[in-house]
Amino acid sequence: MYFQSKIFQITLFATLLFTGLSLSVNGQGSREQLEKEKQANQEKINQIQGVLKKTSSQKSVNLKQLQVINSQIRAQKKQIDLINDDLKLLDRELNTLAAERRKLDQKMEQLKKEYAKMIYEAAKRTTTLNNLIFLFSAKTFNQFVLRYKYLKQYTDERQAQAKEMEGLRVQIAAQQERITAKKEEQKKTLENRLAEAKKLSSMQSQKNQVVAELSKQESELRAELAKSRQQAAMLEKSLRELIERERRERLAREKAARERAERERAEREARGEAPLAEAEKLDLSGMTDEEVKLASSFQASKARLPWPVRGFVTEQFGRHAHPVLKGIIVDNLGIDIQTNSGEPVRAVYDGLVLDVNSMPGFNYVVAIQHGDYMTVYAKMKSVNVRPGQRVKARDPIGVVATNGEGTSELQFQVWRNTTKLNPEAWLMKR
Repeated sequence: MYFQSKIFQITLFATLLFTGLSLSVNGQGSREQLEKEKQANQEKINQIQGVLKKTSSQKSVNLKQLQVINSQIRAQKKQIDLINDDLKLLDRELNTLAAERRKLDQKMEQLKKEYAKMIYEAAKRTTTLNNLIFLFSAKTFNQFVLRYKYLKQYTDERQAQAKEMEGLRVQIAAQQERITAKKEEQKKTLENRLAEAKKLSSMQSQKNQVVAELSKQESELRAELAKSRQQAAMLEKSLRELIERERRERLAREKAARERAERERAEREARGEAPLAEAEKLDLSGMTDEEVKLASSFQASKARLPWPVRGFVTEQFGRHAHPVLKGIIVDNLGIDIQTNSGEPVRAVYDGLVLDVNSMPGFNYVVAIQHGDYMTVYAKMKSVNVRPGQRVKARDPIGVVATNGEGTSELQFQVWRNTTKLNPEAWLMKR
């Protein structure tokens, strides 16, 4: 019974061991997620390369080309970071596999020793007492049966333990195959990292060449920057006027609601009735119930909004250094998303079209209200919505414009009342 108990323990150990391995090594959610991120980022790199190839066909370099190259470098660095994460994960998996292999080896050694002891005990008994003599020397029939059962159980245990040892040898061999395959996977990943690093180095060289060319055009760049700042200021002024108009309308609604509530309260008092509790619960923002719900649901969708256009960010939100002019800070009202010519622009969320306008440097501009939030879509060559129209998320609202340099780009902004927000924080990750 001792050996039978040991066999059961080892069988249970091996079952739990390989069940754990199948969950932690062969079916890792983290590995699947990492591969998805690598694939998505590679698709982004391919898209950037396609856009860069088109813009590079221009006779002279321009700032937009440099922005695309910078986007490509950021994506390439992210790809290398993802590969490094992959290597770290592979290292952990290899360490786990090696540790479990050592446990298997230790159990095998223990099993071998116990089996050798069993064989030794059997040999001693065989030389001192023949099994038949042992059986027939029984004084009673019951004793004979018990001795027969003992010998049979002993033989069965030896056979079961030998079978278990063979099964454990198969498991150890399979474990070694896993380790070998994982090392080969690690080798390929290392080679991939080296290849991606070479690509990054080539991109850096390309960037340096473009920067050197653009540095020779400093006066033109400064004039272009001054013009774009003036155009951005005009757009911001227009948007703030639009926001102020909405604010006044909401205040007027809120004032009217208070006056109605006050009249009703006075009338109920005159009749000797208690005032309605609901009359005291006014929304100080002046928003309707529908607008309050819309604003709340918009806020809850942060980091999950669909992109307004298929593409990639070439200039990020807020204040940052000019890519060429030293000591110059630029301030972006939103983000610039480069895409392909003729790409449709879509609303990122349900809302009400507040304004459709045409602005110098921004072509057509559409502002959509989401309660006290507002999204802005600029640099469109055409629009197919009008003020007062209600739209749903992903509804097409226009087509992106392409400038004389061949750049197709959308300016996307997010506001809450008069506060500018970072649009990248609101869009779903890519």
